[in-house]
Amino acid sequence: MQINLDQLSTFLVVAKTGGIRRASEKIHISQPAVTTRIRNLEKNLNTTLFDRSTTGMTLTKRGEALVRYAEQYLQLGELIKRDVADTSNSELRLRVGVSETIVQSWLPEFVFRMREVYEKIEMEISVDISINLRQALLDHSLDLAILMGPVSEYSVNNIDLPDFPLRWYCASNAKIDKQTDKLFKSTPVVTFAPNTRPYRELKTELFTRYGSGISFFPSSSLSACIRMVAAGLGIAALPQDLATEYIADGRVREFEPGWTPSPLSFTASYLGEPHSYLLENAANIARDTALAHASA
Repeated sequence: MQINLDQLSTFLVVAKTGGIRRASEKIHISQPAVTTRIRNLEKNLNTTLFDRSTTGMTLTKRGEALVRYAEQYLQLGELIKRDVADTSNSELRLRVGVSETIVQSWLPEFVFRMREVYEKIEMEISVDISINLRQALLDHSLDLAILMGPVSEYSVNNIDLPDFPLRWYCASNAKIDKQTDKLFKSTPVVTFAPNTRPYRELKTELFTRYGSGISFFPSSSLSACIRMVAAGLGIAALPQDLATEYIADGRVREFEPGWTPSPLSFTASYLGEPHSYLLENAANIARDTALAHASA
């Protein structure tokens, strides 16, 4: 009887997604390859693991029994990788999704630290807003998501990262009205994209404090936000890291309207099953990198 890790991991994905097509999309191999792995596994075990129908695939009694053993088998494989195998020179691939706030702060240091531990690792990095990163993680399109979290799903492990304080910024030559209600009703607020938590919280806070009549310039690009502020098109509450160079160049300055929005909370999030020590280590490296950056 010959059983391998690829067969068992594919079996678990099919069991959880309920079909060959959905499993193929999640693990990024062709549908025929998924089918072949399942059929070879059934042949090797001399049993039927799935009841097949036009609506999908459901586990048989023997298939249900195999799920627990398959998870234990894959866990054992991970333990061997952690405690026995030398992975420093292994060719590994990691799909990482990050919010732009991370790109503008400690992403390069994180990549450098990962390469120190895994010399031949291939890192595919995607930049997007947190809501999209969350969905990509749950869809198995990403291995690790560094986003405004936590991701409230039982299947996801979240490692807390240091917060990003926000400060108010304006163009260096801007005239800031000392009466904040007049300021916010006469000057557009440049801010995060509409389908993000910071945008919703900021809009609610501004309405509570000053009522209606405030103009917003939302953008999915924080780089675009700070450039609009520097051009005098509005004011913005943004992470400090984003404004450092602009302040040093004399293009923007900080101002104090008497309050600031809540800091941005981030997590390094990854799927907990099947367990992967690579993902666990990567999330911890992200945490250590963020802590070092925050204390610098």
